[in-house]
Amino acid sequence: MESNKNLKDYLEKFSTLNTNKQQGKIAPHKAVLLLSVIDLIGKGDIQSNKVELTDKLESQYKLNWEKFVENKDIFKPNIGAPYVHLSGESFWKLIPKSSNKDVDLSARINSYSVNHLRSQFLHAQIEQELFELLLDSNSRENFREVLISTYLISKKSTTMKFYDQLLKFLEQTKTESLQTSGYSHSYNNLLVKFGFGIGTRSQVPWIAFLRDGQTVQKGIYPGYLYYKQHNILVLAYCFSVTNIPRDNWRIENKQSITDFMHNKGVIGEIRFGNSLVFKAYEVSKPLDEDTINKDLLEITDYYNSLDFNTDPITNANPIPFPVTPIIPPASMPFTSIHSEFSKWLMEAKLVFNETLVVRFISSLLTKPFIILTGLSGSGKTKLAQSFAMWLCEEKSQYCLIPVGADWTNREPLLGFPNALENKKYVKPDNRVLDLILKAVEDKERPYFLILDEMNLSHVERYFADFLSTMESKGEIFLHEDSGDWDGVPPSIVLPKNLFIIGTVNIDETTYMFSPKVLDRANTIEFRVTEREIEKFLDNPGNLDLEVLKGKGAEFGSTFVNIANEPVSYQNSIEEINIALSGAEFGYRTASEIQRFTQIVPLLFPDTNTSEIIDYAILQKLLPKVHGSKRKLEPVLIELIKMCLMDGVSTSNYTTGKAQVETLDLKDIKYPLSLEKIVRMYNNLVQNSFTSFAEA
Repeated sequence: MESNKNLKDYLEKFSTLNTNKQQGKIAPHKAVLLLSVIDLIGKGDIQSNKVELTDKLESQYKLNWEKFVENKDIFKPNIGAPYVHLSGESFWKLIPKSSNKDVDLSARINSYSVNHLRSQFLHAQIEQELFELLLDSNSRENFREVLISTYLISKKSTTMKFYDQLLKFLEQTKTESLQTSGYSHSYNNLLVKFGFGIGTRSQVPWIAFLRDGQTVQKGIYPGYLYYKQHNILVLAYCFSVTNIPRDNWRIENKQSITDFMHNKGVIGEIRFGNSLVFKAYEVSKPLDEDTINKDLLEITDYYNSLDFNTDPITNANPIPFPVTPIIPPASMPFTSIHSEFSKWLMEAKLVFNETLVVRFISSLLTKPFIILTGLSGSGKTKLAQSFAMWLCEEKSQYCLIPVGADWTNREPLLGFPNALENKKYVKPDNRVLDLILKAVEDKERPYFLILDEMNLSHVERYFADFLSTMESKGEIFLHEDSGDWDGVPPSIVLPKNLFIIGTVNIDETTYMFSPKVLDRANTIEFRVTEREIEKFLDNPGNLDLEVLKGKGAEFGSTFVNIANEPVSYQNSIEEINIALSGAEFGYRTASEIQRFTQIVPLLFPDTNTSEIIDYAILQKLLPKVHGSKRKLEPVLIELIKMCLMDGVSTSNYTTGKAQVETLDLKDIKYPLSLEKIVRMYNNLVQNSFTSFAEA
């Protein structure tokens, strides 16, 4: 009975704090500080009635300020002032350091800085009875409710006001502005986050309502997803896309956004497609205020009622709603990525054959580092640039960097610590380091680093750190401190959503690649046939890459997921083993060839195993073949034999009597590889030396 009386008395004290007003608004500082103390007691970080001004308290204060304070343009989040001013309340007392006991309190407070207050006071002290009440979770919730509803945000007012916030959000999506200031960042005891894009506008702006411990990157949350192109606003049971959430919604019979949009006639990959539809609204029609407020309150109340203190999901407790697999089967829309991209290439007046496009995309999904080689002007750089522009929402997701002949170390890519100024870092002007750092933060979307004329300098010198960490998954160390220098961390790990494409020209000004480089990449050669030249000349036009911008962005997140998801080698690999028997290569190459054979059918389901092996030989084995006639002639003859059906003579291909294109394909297993090997053999005969790369 006594404890109930004490609880009532203290709740009364908490609801009648002495607070100032500014511009007619109640100062929230005391309430935020008390809320932070309550949170730390609940976490076990404060274990007595002594409240020290610790880093944890300061951090919790900032978190609650961001979460609960609406009028951030009026008030500043200084923790020092409420820490002192709460001494005016009967339950809070400041305890000075022993050496300063006789100093008047007002004389101590010439600054509200945290460091100054720490130098003057041991701690604050709350009454023991209050502390004992706060040890009880139910009592803590009572105190939290009083503080939030009295000084911060009342549930009723935010419920009624969010309609206006939503209209403001929809209006902003019509502009170029990406700012999120000026919005209410709390609703129904939830943190509200807004997303309009990073750098440039997102195709699907969003609003997320988050509980403690849940994030947009890893968690579940109610949210608005605005599909601008289709004028559809979805209030959804959202799942994080970047990381698989630990918790689930525990609901059944809800339609995924992918199914909902496909039923609306929307084709292609749907961003946030795994999330589930709670309610959908046509933005082209006026939104009903009462309906919006009622729907949002209903889904957020349900969200707040969920118990997240449960065991992780296991196979014994399956999620009771459909989840789209990360690597979709061949019937999924992702299989159309190459045809969609090819269609837009034609719109841009670029001509590439379908096989080349399939090999290019499949190679990126197999290993996020590929090399494009071939004649100058054959379209290497344009293909890389076009794919990046087409797949990315924003220009900030890709960099096209011309490699300099003077690149002798990593500084043109990663910058360097400033030796003249302490804790300063000089970033490269070409944005490469910024691109990598942004990719680290934005794991859901693809990022592209295109190195044009990559071999204009020794690759092994300026690119050594990248080559090493590609395999080791280790860190690239940037500076020796433990903190950031000008936004640059001490080290980075290459993010899994970063794709590196190098283009190569072969002439007297360039350098050959070492086996170390070739072993880590798929190498694709660009050749332009007479037929392709005729097709190009029959359809002349001005090149227009602008039409590509963001047209394939809805494939982006799935592209990243597939590139990083292990594949199951469920298909028979007997033909692969037979085809490549006798060829010497390491575990890395074997693993990548196997992965490649599983990736290609995702893009082009009709591709047979022989065609895939043909691509693999051409891209992974032949690039490492180079040397003199004495060394390579028997090797190339054996490779020619490997590309032919059993019993077919190699003499036609070693005497120059026949061209691959004119022969019966029934005699040939691997025509693309054979054509290349024959060209290499002819070069060997004429020049007594050959290599994969041709000038």
